[in-house]
Amino acid sequence: MAVQRALISVFDKTGIVEFAKRLVAPKIEILSTGGTAKLLREAGIAVRDVSDFTGWPEMLGGRVKTLHPKVHGGLLYRRGHAEDQKQAAEHGIAPIDLVVVNLYPFEATAAKASLTAEELIENIDIGGPTMLRSAAKNFESVTVVTDPADFERVASQIESAGDTTLATRLELARKVFAATSQYDGMITTELERLSADSGHAALEAKPVLPERVHIALRRQQELRYGENPHQAAALYVPTGRAPGGLAAAKHLQGKELSYNNLVDLEAARSLAAEFKSPAAVIIKHNNPCGTAEQSTLRDAYFRALACDPVSAFGGVLAFNRAVDAATAEEVAKLFVECIVAPGFADRAKEIFAAKKNLRLLELPAGGLEPERELQLKRILGGMLVQQPDLGEIKDDELRTVTKRAPTAEEMHAMRFAWKVSKHVKSNAIVFVKDGATLGVGAGQMSRVDSVRIAVMKAQSSLAGTVVASDAFFPFPDGVEEAAKAGATAVIQPGGSVRDRDVIAAADRLGLAMVFTGMRHFLH
Repeated sequence: MAVQRALISVFDKTGIVEFAKRLVAPKIEILSTGGTAKLLREAGIAVRDVSDFTGWPEMLGGRVKTLHPKVHGGLLYRRGHAEDQKQAAEHGIAPIDLVVVNLYPFEATAAKASLTAEELIENIDIGGPTMLRSAAKNFESVTVVTDPADFERVASQIESAGDTTLATRLELARKVFAATSQYDGMITTELERLSADSGHAALEAKPVLPERVHIALRRQQELRYGENPHQAAALYVPTGRAPGGLAAAKHLQGKELSYNNLVDLEAARSLAAEFKSPAAVIIKHNNPCGTAEQSTLRDAYFRALACDPVSAFGGVLAFNRAVDAATAEEVAKLFVECIVAPGFADRAKEIFAAKKNLRLLELPAGGLEPERELQLKRILGGMLVQQPDLGEIKDDELRTVTKRAPTAEEMHAMRFAWKVSKHVKSNAIVFVKDGATLGVGAGQMSRVDSVRIAVMKAQSSLAGTVVASDAFFPFPDGVEEAAKAGATAVIQPGGSVRDRDVIAAADRLGLAMVFTGMRHFLH
């Protein structure tokens, strides 16, 4: 059955005039409201006001426009159902076959710095979601469009056949319920900011952890496999907004990504984002096996690779600068799975093009920002939720606990080592010198074993290094092993019941030790 009547009411008016013009050609009657109707008329498109169609004016400050039986009856009545047809005729309900609606920008409004409670409440769209849901429920007869990206497909099908296909209507209905679900979830979360203690609604700061967490995701791409080939996997991104960060990286070359690739790429990206000067990060199995911050990207790569060149084979690399040709020439000598960076020089792309299986990913603007969303981890029967680890040490909060204070050079190395330790799986130990890691011990059940592994993995002398520990040393043995390897200074959170013994060992060995008062467990 051909589309006879369309209802168009949109906040985001992107492409709506061009779309409406294509509906006019097959003589489709267009109903509309408010600003949308005004825009279409100014473009020379014949429009009938919804208030004229229903016989009821807009009222209550615009809160009631489309909430009327003639609108929802026109959307919901089943075209092939005899009793529905009879009742529609009795009550003068005409069919509405196409609905084009998008919603008030509630998320953008809620993010405003000067937001008031009244503004938050008034941006809760009622008529829009209600129309969308009515139209989507009756997808067998009604086409519903909430995304301007679907205008071309819908207009083309109507132009060629008078109506859309059932498959298209079903797909668009799914998009609607995903959109309204996400919209309601945002509202639920934001209403936690409202207080009614004073007898009227007032806006408060967002809670650190909301009472309810609503997640609406859409599948962006299927992955080669999960952690193992027998596990299916896909990348999902938030619905209702453009992807960002690593999920929006441009895949310049190479075969498809796997689940493990993306996990390692995010580990590499997030560590590279810690540094201001040119930095290189090499990740293997979600742990940094080399990190360096130097005056040039090429030097940073050399120093990162020198930390553990054996583990770097088949690893994942991240850079915090666009990769230049000189760096690319050196990287191309090593077999690596993936490289992520804010960009690649043309010559660098040519160099990497010879390695067909190498995946190159170019980060979008803002791709080196820290992750600020709540972090979620599934357990059987529930979900763990926490804030991301954005903790940074401040000079006035550091406490020298040994008789010898660190030198300026040691202090600079401590800051670098501390940033790296935050991204190493616990128990984490990092040996650092001259802006580069020399030894990394990760994921051990005993902290002293992490020290020993870091020493064992080191490819060069650890004399004069600084050691960072992501959590306190429970016994003096870890500090003693570090000193034996050549370390001269230690940065750690402190807080052990045996801190006094650990400090005494450091003093006996001539080490400088600084307490941060902050730990960086990573599981």
